[in-house]
Amino acid sequence: MVRYLGDFADRLGLHVLYNTTITHVTLDKDRQAWNGHYFILTDQKGQAYQCSVLLVATGLSVPNLVDFPGSEYVEGYESVSVDPKDFVGQNVLILGRGNSAFETAENILGVTNFIHMLSRSRVRLSWATHYVGDLRAINNGLLDTYQLKSLDGLLESDLTDLAVVKDREGKFHITLKFYLEEGNQSADAITLPQDDSDNFAMRVAYDQVIRCLGWNFDFSIFNKSLRLSSGGEFSKKYPLVRASYESKGSRGLFVLGTASHSVDYRKSAGGFIHGFRYTVRAVHRLLEHRHHGVAWPSTEHPITQLTSSILRRVNEASGLYQMFSVLADVVLLKENATAFEYLEEFPMQVLAQLETITGRQARHGLFVINMEYGRNFSGPDKDVFFYDRSVGHTEDAWQSNFLHPVIYYYRHLPTEQDVRFRPADWPLPRPTAIHHIVEDFLTDWTAPVGHILPLRRFLENCLDTDLRSFYAESCFLFALTRQKLPPFCQQGYLRTQGLVGTKSLRQHRVESGALQDHAAAGRRREDSGRWPGSHRPVGHPQTPGPLVQPLNSNKEEL
Repeated sequence: MVRYLGDFADRLGLHVLYNTTITHVTLDKDRQAWNGHYFILTDQKGQAYQCSVLLVATGLSVPNLVDFPGSEYVEGYESVSVDPKDFVGQNVLILGRGNSAFETAENILGVTNFIHMLSRSRVRLSWATHYVGDLRAINNGLLDTYQLKSLDGLLESDLTDLAVVKDREGKFHITLKFYLEEGNQSADAITLPQDDSDNFAMRVAYDQVIRCLGWNFDFSIFNKSLRLSSGGEFSKKYPLVRASYESKGSRGLFVLGTASHSVDYRKSAGGFIHGFRYTVRAVHRLLEHRHHGVAWPSTEHPITQLTSSILRRVNEASGLYQMFSVLADVVLLKENATAFEYLEEFPMQVLAQLETITGRQARHGLFVINMEYGRNFSGPDKDVFFYDRSVGHTEDAWQSNFLHPVIYYYRHLPTEQDVRFRPADWPLPRPTAIHHIVEDFLTDWTAPVGHILPLRRFLENCLDTDLRSFYAESCFLFALTRQKLPPFCQQGYLRTQGLVGTKSLRQHRVESGALQDHAAAGRRREDSGRWPGSHRPVGHPQTPGPLVQPLNSNKEEL
């Protein structure tokens, strides 16, 4: 990882100050600054740095400590030995129930006498909760030795009710706070729970007690004027930030990486490297627009490509899988639904501010494409492997349990109030219309009948138009018999935008026997830019064949 970051800095020519520790950050108010102040950073040598935009990506580095009698005897995850030889034949107690606790246990599992793990909460398995911050399968070997061999064990108790007592031999005993009496007395005289209950679970002495209770953000280097902390749910663990990752207390200060996880805590992967690499990109785009007037990157297409564009993204964009319920793709419709702009990876919780953040207009309606699990599919108490857990019929797509694309259609851009007071457990406000693409075992949403056709019909109903592709003869017939032509005919046939001749297309015609091979006779078809035997320029419609037959099935309609 360090080598990768070094190569990254070298490749882009980044000016990085190594071996530099920022010890203090404060504000210097200045009316000439775009946000009314500058940030002043001071390093360990007293050197000061000034900037108008501050990106804080310091992670969570302060160990989470629980104060109880005897906590000074506990070794922290940040300093405990990682050499299994230091734990041979020992009785080990681990405080904590997350990946760091199980990772520590997994490392020494094969050499210890036994391992006990103590926490106030039960085990939450990531494959049951769909949250990567919960216990991953690679670290859960202790569950087998607990349930199958009774060698190790998991216990639930509030750590603040406990106390650790060290005896003359250096062994550690677990007791309860109310057993401790006031005054100085030897460890041998302190009452232990087993004195009253001879089958107390933790009556055995431990050789080591290890603390693995997670981490908090380091607020100590930030002056109070920055107002990074609050009295809310994450007052100790995370800085207070908006859905755009900008500090609520100081404009121009953005929190990135693991420290920004309060935005999607236990909802998505924003606190982990495979998630925050996408949120960082979203912040970069926001800053580009705010400071340089660069609009959010997008691509514009004719409306006939709407179905294929959506399906291509959900099949190619791994970021949508990692950042479900946080980042989504947005399709902005042009006037009369003749074209659309496609915006990738936009923060959903700031949807109401889309026009301000992106520099784009959403006057004619929009689609939002999100990846979602089923409403009742995950949770620590759920059996996610239950019988009939998947659906396969398009009419049951709204009951899909596994991760699948969901398309929201809004006639108008939702307001701040719509986003704030959206229905419980909904990632977005209630839309004008909604469409679930049925879950797919291969996560490959390209089935013509199961995926493409229902989506296209949904889009057509929302836009009140026909998004099918037609042959020239059909467009000719429509032009004579209809007042409103499908967009494909309007943007293609009526503008004489026929099928453009290419070398591969001509070769296919020759191989199929539909066209004589004139190349053998020395004719240079590439230079002429015309079809063999034709005097019309490339791109003009050819002689129409028989009219299309009536459509009798879904497959024929495609």
